[in-house]
Amino acid sequence: MAKTPTLLDQWGRPVRKAVLTEEISGPTLAGVRSPIAGTPADGLTPVRLASILREADHGEAVRYLELAEVIEERDPHYLGVLGTRRRSVSQIDVTVEAASDAARDVEIADMVRDWLERDELQEELFDILDSIGKGYSFTEIIWDTSEGQWQPQRLEWRDPRWFRWEQRDLTTPLYLADDGTRQPLEPFKYIFARMKAKSGIPARSGLARVAAWGWMFKAFTQRDWAIFTQTYGQPLRVGKYGAGSSKEDRDTLFRAVANIAGDCAAIISQSMEIEFVESKNVGPGSDLYEKRSDWLDRQISKAVLGQTATTDAIAGGHAVGQEHRQVQEDIERADAKALSAILNRDLIRPWVDLEYGPQERYPRLVIARPEVEDIGTLADALAKLVPLGLKVQASEVRDRAGFSDPEENSEVLGATTPQNPPPNAPNTPPEPGQVDPSQQDRPVKHFSGEIKRGLGLPGVTAAPQAEGPSAGKKSGGSPQDLLTDRMEIEAGPEIAAMIDQVEAMLSAASSLDEFRSMLLEAFPSIDSSGLARVMAAGMMAAEAAGRTALEADSG
Repeated sequence: MAKTPTLLDQWGRPVRKAVLTEEISGPTLAGVRSPIAGTPADGLTPVRLASILREADHGEAVRYLELAEVIEERDPHYLGVLGTRRRSVSQIDVTVEAASDAARDVEIADMVRDWLERDELQEELFDILDSIGKGYSFTEIIWDTSEGQWQPQRLEWRDPRWFRWEQRDLTTPLYLADDGTRQPLEPFKYIFARMKAKSGIPARSGLARVAAWGWMFKAFTQRDWAIFTQTYGQPLRVGKYGAGSSKEDRDTLFRAVANIAGDCAAIISQSMEIEFVESKNVGPGSDLYEKRSDWLDRQISKAVLGQTATTDAIAGGHAVGQEHRQVQEDIERADAKALSAILNRDLIRPWVDLEYGPQERYPRLVIARPEVEDIGTLADALAKLVPLGLKVQASEVRDRAGFSDPEENSEVLGATTPQNPPPNAPNTPPEPGQVDPSQQDRPVKHFSGEIKRGLGLPGVTAAPQAEGPSAGKKSGGSPQDLLTDRMEIEAGPEIAAMIDQVEAMLSAASSLDEFRSMLLEAFPSIDSSGLARVMAAGMMAAEAAGRTALEADSG
């Protein structure tokens, strides 16, 4: 009996099928995987932020991950641009390419396609893309075998705070077991996604490290802005009292001055006076805070989306907006390719191995927007290249143009038959230097046969000859006649090769004028070396024959 091959994960560890259907890294309120997070962002200072990032660099990234969560919750701009980047990829249609056209490979691809129709898929992909902000994410695969076959039941996002790194490289992930020990990821159990904003260890490759500094400085600016607005946003109130006012009168005046901003009303003695003194730098001072906050937001937009035009109002018009949109599309395309590779490695291949066993080739999951085909350019290329001999499958052309294969007995569109010229068309001879009107609309490729017949090339039926005494006369048996016949045989293929090149241009040209231009342009590149060799050999043979004839006559 053949032994079932042992399944191995990407790190070469054997798969334990008994634990694949269990949840092994879910939250535990009283255990080591608590869903309650800390708030290291409260009272954040540059010194404290540097300490948090330094801890992450050494493999203890809990506070960094908690800070990343808080920034998303408290900074609307960062939440908006990061969410835009994640959603732009998670909502792209997912397709599956079979490993080949073999029935087995098609069956495997269809299995994956059916599973991708789940409504939960977009939300699961969005959670996997949490790695864009933090640098990495973990998703536990809950496998289902209730129907006697392996299938992913659901993909559960797991809090990255419940995972650690091997100290030897700070790159190999570990998960916290129930007893608090750090264990290697169970094979075929997790989707470990790394989306790098920069090269380096996972804890240093996320966008949150850049966003943390921008968010902290913007928080300082917004706090100062609020203090400035509260202090100078309303005019200063100055109460004046007379020299003989009592302490009770002065207390009444002070309460009126203090409360007038909130109550907008007060009652004082007629002998008292309140003066409002307005600050002259409220506008310029407020603009300074606003400009600094907007500048910090634009830096976050550049870091997350690679540009600012799709999120911030900037000068430049439509052209700049289009250019910036192309930058965003480039980032989207890179994220989609990275996510496709991650899913193929951690989900599709393990699933196929569990269900069908190891394969030589695997189906390929593709996340990509369909490329918009320029139908006009495609049609022009086909019109020029196909007549030159390029062979193209009709099904491939239909796929690129977005057309389906025609069904049997369905009405189809096709090329129309050219109409014949009017029977009573005038037969006026052309003026010198002009093209015969009767030949103007004639298919140019028709002239290629006439050229070959005129040159007497092999394989081409000669045009009808006029009957006469010389009709049907064959060449004699003299050396000159034999040499002439031999030259026709030897030179025929070489001339035919040259004529084939000319014929290709005739077929591609739409008019005689266009053919003339093509011929003049391509004439230097027409290969005549073969004909030159035949002609040289013929001249040598002719010279030798002449000498032989002279010697025979003189003898």
